[in-house]
Amino acid sequence: MTENLSSDVQLADWQALALAIEGALKKVMVGQDKAIRLLCIATFARGHVILEGNIGVGKTTLLRALARTLGGGYERIEGTVDLMPSDLVYYTYVDADGKPQVAPGPLLKHGEALATFFFNEVNRARPQMHSLMLRVMAERSVSAFNREYRFPHLQVFADRNRVEREETFEIPAAARDRFLMEIEIEPPADPGLLRDLMVDPRFHDTEQLLDEVATAIVDYRELNGVSVAIQRNIHTSDAIQQYALNLCRATSDPVALGIRLPDTDMARLILAGVSPRGMSYLLRAARVAAWLDGHESVLPEDVHEVFLAVVAHRVFFRPAYELRRGELAKELTEQIMQSIATP
Repeated sequence: MTENLSSDVQLADWQALALAIEGALKKVMVGQDKAIRLLCIATFARGHVILEGNIGVGKTTLLRALARTLGGGYERIEGTVDLMPSDLVYYTYVDADGKPQVAPGPLLKHGEALATFFFNEVNRARPQMHSLMLRVMAERSVSAFNREYRFPHLQVFADRNRVEREETFEIPAAARDRFLMEIEIEPPADPGLLRDLMVDPRFHDTEQLLDEVATAIVDYRELNGVSVAIQRNIHTSDAIQQYALNLCRATSDPVALGIRLPDTDMARLILAGVSPRGMSYLLRAARVAAWLDGHESVLPEDVHEVFLAVVAHRVFFRPAYELRRGELAKELTEQIMQSIATP
């Protein structure tokens, strides 16, 4: 039996709300059902997310739509080569009387009501920015003006433009490991959906499209409590726990499973496998996936649903293979799931 939450709302009721969010996003983003489900899982697992994809596939629109369904404060910043950490904390201006003033930046503007922070083109920002965001993601706090500001309901989203590589800075391993998921956004494979995106005027005006999204479907202040309840009430058997552990351990030594990838020296491929944090995140996400599908306990398919998004960006390849990351990480995780016996 599920425990009562602070609002006396049961998990079954929250599941209906989560599915309502998913349905609202699907009306805005056609052909992205998998990405939308993963975003919903991350939201109720209270994990940060990075989106990867080409230009113009709808990453920003999807995140803005999700922010509307959650309510609370929303801020967005564009990654640029000249962006400095102070730009997140404060900005200066001259008022109507000609006097210089200091105002809170995007991180501080909403105080504890900040619920969604979107870092657009994060790989264009310098390492100093990545360091600040690492603390914000890890501790949900920042120090400024001789005090500490806390953001208990904050979820950070970032996207990365994988087309342009000039004047970009790779996100360090420590920051990447703080993201619960890395989700790929690809154009719809269905030619009919692509035609709709091209022809239907509804998809041509982003602002009007977003106006169709219901606002504050859930109370963002309740999400932390709901997440805790999911983790406590969705059971993971000993067999599932061992299975998830075996999957993660295989990322450090795929050679032991006999895994082979084309044009790859497997003995020189892996620099580091999934971290203990990543292992815990895998089951954390799998429990939410099970809950959304109405399962009382985690099944192997729930683990499979989140494995690539949770694990792939946590497998670190040697420099000779990093340029092939997108291809190798997907093939490796798929072969690992095929090679380890399902309980």
